[in-house]
Amino acid sequence: MTHYRFETRWRLAAPLEEVYQALCQPSQWPTWWPGLIAVESLSDGQASGIDRRYRYTWRSRLGYRLRFEVRVTRVQARRLIEAEAHGDLEGLGRWEFAESGATTEVRYLWRVTTTPRWMNLLAPLARPLFAWSHHAMMRNGANGLARHLGAPLLENRHGSA
Repeated sequence: MTHYRFETRWRLAAPLEEVYQALCQPSQWPTWWPGLIAVESLSDGQASGIDRRYRYTWRSRLGYRLRFEVRVTRVQARRLIEAEAHGDLEGLGRWEFAESGATTEVRYLWRVTTTPRWMNLLAPLARPLFAWSHHAMMRNGANGLARHLGAPLLENRHGSA
């Protein structure tokens, strides 16, 4: 398996509560996040959000699809949502939120390994393309979220950690 570590930072001119609520509802993401084909809710989990489970189907900018399930493992309301992924991608995703005046800062950490054999065979050559595809999908998410909230996107940075 090939390991990937990505960090994304978004800053929106929107209240923390609005940004947090939008990202707490993955079943609604396909309405505003281009490239996200479907999100299926598998389990409601606890009232806090812990143990909620979802199945995601993404279409990359390169045309391939990724399918994986996530289970929310940690929630600190309006501060942090952490989940583990299993399927075509396995690992950990973490949304972190902070409010600064009239803006909300979102940091997303994605530490995963790929499981499809074809991806792992191509990784020595295609790794930069896979990273580019991830960053493009995250840019789509930032722009889609800003449109969804009717809020200016002030920052949209992506990198590999």
